[in-house]
Amino acid sequence: MNVALIHEWLTTLGGSERVVLALHDLYPQAPLFTSIHKGRNLPPAFEEIDVRTSFLQGLPFSGRYYQKLLPLMPLAFEQFDLRGYDVVISSSHACAKGVLTSPETLHISYVHTPMRYAWDLTLDYQKTLPILLRPLAASMLHKLRIWDAVAANRVDAFLANSRTVASRIEKHYRRKAKVIHPPVDTHRFSISPRVEEHFLMVSRLVPYKRVDLAVEAFTELGWPLRVVGDGPLFGKLKAKAGSNVVFTGALPDEEVAQELSRARALVFPAFEDFGIVPVEAQASGRPVVAFGAGGATETVVEGVTGTFFSEQTVSSLVSALRRFERIDFDPQRIRAHALLFDRLVFQREIAQFVEQTLERREEREMIRG
Repeated sequence: MNVALIHEWLTTLGGSERVVLALHDLYPQAPLFTSIHKGRNLPPAFEEIDVRTSFLQGLPFSGRYYQKLLPLMPLAFEQFDLRGYDVVISSSHACAKGVLTSPETLHISYVHTPMRYAWDLTLDYQKTLPILLRPLAASMLHKLRIWDAVAANRVDAFLANSRTVASRIEKHYRRKAKVIHPPVDTHRFSISPRVEEHFLMVSRLVPYKRVDLAVEAFTELGWPLRVVGDGPLFGKLKAKAGSNVVFTGALPDEEVAQELSRARALVFPAFEDFGIVPVEAQASGRPVVAFGAGGATETVVEGVTGTFFSEQTVSSLVSALRRFERIDFDPQRIRAHALLFDRLVFQREIAQFVEQTLERREEREMIRG
């Protein structure tokens, strides 16, 4: 079976890039088509992949300003020659699903989210721009929405990384999507015999992660909290934090794994489509105190692997933390739950879906005669 992989761009290592690595591990002969490959800090595994870039690769400063090239992305992906492939799997959160494939090629798109700045967050995005640029941006995003809807019709089968994303796919594209959760390298995490008294946050320090809720809640309670991560809000958050809140800055993956295994619990106040960190915490045998919406509701089991708070407010989080104290958690049971999201589970489900979708397609063609 001749397989090709498609991905938006390779600039940094994030959850979607880990999906690509897991897919390539499953289909090691598959080339990877992407708009731009400028990731100097990507893991060595990417050096073993046959990466094929678009014409955007040669543009000056494309690595630094790749997001500014969004208007050219549809054209870039439509230029890839994918003739001769039996299966094309796109990893998409913007334009990657818009590749052109021949009728005999099966195109499966694994969607991390539909293009949110073109759909449900389009007005929020426009408000971040200078006033004079907003009309131009509105026109561009209108055209991008039309292209995105057309591009979605080119996909033969959709996969979503969570029920939250599946609902967006159905809303924006009027298509059903099977949910296959992203892969988590659970083998990198283990249960520690020494658990300390502090709670932990692992996050980029940006507004939507709602680190401010945790900082304010723990400052109010006086309980110890360690915040791992960096970002533009570092100084502002540190200034409002009590002495019981410690900011470590960004840490290497190995140290993050140690932090997760030693913490009393992970605090996760963000609304995420999926959210890898809560699963990593559970793979370390540690419970999670999470905002009860989005992907966390699919990975955390109330009273078994963690607990939820219902509103993104300090009072709601404080209430959940006090409730957390009364629950007796079993680290082994928590880790066992996390193994349901292991990389091997992801790869098995992907392989089964590809095989079953090909079989159904062949059956339909036989019926047509």
